[in-house]
Amino acid sequence: MKIKAGIIGAAGYTGGELIRILINHPNVAIAFAQSKSNAGKYCYEVHGDLIGSTELVFAAQHHFDIDVIFLCAGHGEGKKFVTENDIPAHVKVIDIGNDFRLQADAHCNGRTFIYGLPEINRTQIKTANSIANPGCFATAIQLGLLPLAKAGLLQEVYTTGITGSTGAGQSLSATSHFSWRANNIQAYKTLSHQHLGEIGETLLQLQHNKNIAVNFVPWRGDFTRGIFVSSTVDCDLSAEALNEMYTSFYAEYFFTMVSKLPIHLKQVVNTNKCVIQLGKVGNKLVIHSAIDNLLKGASGQAVQNMNLMFGLEESAGLNLKAVGF
Repeated sequence: MKIKAGIIGAAGYTGGELIRILINHPNVAIAFAQSKSNAGKYCYEVHGDLIGSTELVFAAQHHFDIDVIFLCAGHGEGKKFVTENDIPAHVKVIDIGNDFRLQADAHCNGRTFIYGLPEINRTQIKTANSIANPGCFATAIQLGLLPLAKAGLLQEVYTTGITGSTGAGQSLSATSHFSWRANNIQAYKTLSHQHLGEIGETLLQLQHNKNIAVNFVPWRGDFTRGIFVSSTVDCDLSAEALNEMYTSFYAEYFFTMVSKLPIHLKQVVNTNKCVIQLGKVGNKLVIHSAIDNLLKGASGQAVQNMNLMFGLEESAGLNLKAVGF
């Protein structure tokens, strides 16, 4: 018996990645992939990489003869969907937008959304019926900081991170055109990025009753997908002790790994991995972390959460190879 999955907003980048993963998932059948603007088209007419892989057609409507529904319609649309639809209790909901990530927003229409970062909330995810998938920058930053927070070592964090153009979604804007992105970078939302709230709440789960200042400067990069983050903190532990701490913390987590060699984006693009590398000079520690913003930062992590919710192998459908060249 396969899990029946529905996708709302399946024509966007995250919807396309979900289709790509789920058509190859051993335990899932896609019941529908909804897109109002593309209804009636083959999915491969919008997601060209799917040609020859599926004959799935975009549906205009949704239904609830399913086991799980993924909400990929964009920020604000998840809450609207959950509010306006009487979703049966047995249907699990995974929202890829930011509507339910903060504790103050976690309750909606009789559902309680669990923050879906498996590296800290795996136990709660396994029994949840609704998941708020973390943000892409938030995932990369948090995975770089969780071991330090657990050890009570975080005080002030200075973080920079660069993201590919797919992080902005498919809708065109002045800064998503090729002619603007090519040979160009830009800082944006300096110290005010929307993911700071969820990062702060997660860090406090491990390092209780201590305000941790995260000073974050995000960058728009001249590439399509991937996130590379560098976080700087003060730390008196030796490089050897820190590597042991990080390796031990992530030993039981399939997708997050620590490298002693310099890391780069091509190690993670097209995978659900987060790769971390530590650099230490004096009392300054820099934590580099890299993910694919559309996979570990969105659709891949959503499937990872689905696997946990249904008692499947956490890595089911997610053994994806990076494009190294």
